[in-house]
Formats: sequence, structure tokens, C-alpha cells
Amino acid sequence: MDHPFAAFDLTGRTAVVTGGSRGLGRHTVLALAAAGADVLISSRRQESCEALADEVRRDTGRAAYAHACHVGKWDEVDGLAAAAYEHLGRVDILVNNAGMSPFYDTPQDITEELWHKVIDVNLTGPFRLTALIGARMAQDGGGSIINISSAAATAPHAGVIPYAAAKAGLNAMTMAYARAFGPTVRVNAVLPGAFFTDVSKHWDMGRFEREADGFALRRGGDPEELVGTMLYLASDASSYTTGALLPVDGGYLLPADAGRGDPA
Repeated sequence: MDHPFAAFDLTGRTAVVTGGSRGLGRHTVLALAAAGADVLISSRRQESCEALADEVRRDTGRAAYAHACHVGKWDEVDGLAAAAYEHLGRVDILVNNAGMSPFYDTPQDITEELWHKVIDVNLTGPFRLTALIGARMAQDGGGSIINISSAAATAPHAGVIPYAAAKAGLNAMTMAYARAFGPTVRVNAVLPGAFFTDVSKHWDMGRFEREADGFALRRGGDPEELVGTMLYLASDASSYTTGALLPVDGGYLLPADAGRGDPA
């Protein structure tokens, strides 16, 4: 029997990570490369992607590429898929991580432009990229697709209506694509709770601390605490897991709390 950690080895694999230059995406890129994968890093800013690619090459010795893409723009997503195969040859792992959730005061303040922007980045982009890369993965013999959803998809509050709607759609899409591209391609979603990334710098920390008292772990998460889940889903360790919606939220919403609807 192989050592159980052997299933997490990504040596010889390739990965594409959107929203990969900062936050949870950055930690995912570094973890995948440390586990042996070559990576293509995408975000809207080419220079940020290049900087992280340099870091990956220096610290892990893995091949790393940068490609700027606004995932809310259909044509740019097509370009990203083409660039992935140009640089990597094949794609074994796709992480749809790019997302956005702009602030607004009341639902009636949400403009048509803001609504479409949030839906396009959080749902339309992952739909198109998964369609292109997932189909190619199936042709090439398999792969793993990981969608980064949100606890807000199952417990939304009034401040995240477009975002929560998009992420709920992403959950449905995850399950549908698992069937569309099975049995060789696995498609799963991670539902993170409140993580202390650069976005958290804009939080009302007093309000957050009060809300975190209701979490089972009574705190927010460190981005490193998502890494194990990402490696599990990316690797052969999760070979019988597909169509799953996996909360990683510190016990933010337990079954007894269903309907509480007050995420940070």
C-alpha cells in the first residue's frame, strides 16, 4: 500500500487558477506548486500575476506562467483557455477563484451595471471557462475542477444579494458539470466562510467579532487553513468526490442555524 500522503502529490500535473494573484487564490497557487504542479496564474493585473509567477519559480522550481484576464468578459475567458493550453500543454486542475462582491447601501441602490458585473465575474466567467477546459479535460483523460463559492450562497444577507445569487448559481453549476463531464472529470465547490485576506481590511471588525461569536470556532479563518481542502480536491486523494459543496467556514452555519442568514 502506498503512503497515504502519496495521493496528494501533484508532480507532473498542471493547474490554472483565476483570481490567483492575491487572497485565497494566491495561497492556492503556492500550495499547488509546492505539491508539484506547474501553474498558470490569472487575474486582471498582469504585473501581479508576473510577480507571483516569479516567486513560484524561485521558491518551488515549478514552471509558472502569468496571463491577465477579466473573467467577466467572455472573449477574455476564451483567450485564457487558449493561453493555458499554449503554456501548459494540458490542464489537470482548474480553480475558478476570481470573484467580487461590491458594497451597496440598499437593494434599490443596485444598478443594472453592478448586477451584471457581479453575475458575470462570479458566474458567467466560471461557466465559460469550465465549459472550455472541462470539455478538453474529458478528451485528455480527466481532471479536477474546483469552484470557489461562498457561505453566502446558502445563508445570504441583505448586503450580498447579487453575490449570493451568483454563488448559488455556481453551486448548481458545480453539480451539473460534475454530471456533464463525468466520469473522468471531477467538479466540486468549496464554500469558504470569513477568511482574513486583503478584503478583510475593509470589514467593520467590531461587527465581525460580534458575529464570529456565533461561529462554532468563534473566529475567522487564516488563508492557510483552506490549503488542505484545495490540495484534497485537486489531487487523487479526492478521487471519489465530485458534485460536492464543501463548507470551510469554521462552523459558520450549522444545521441547527439554518435560516439564520447573517454571514460576515
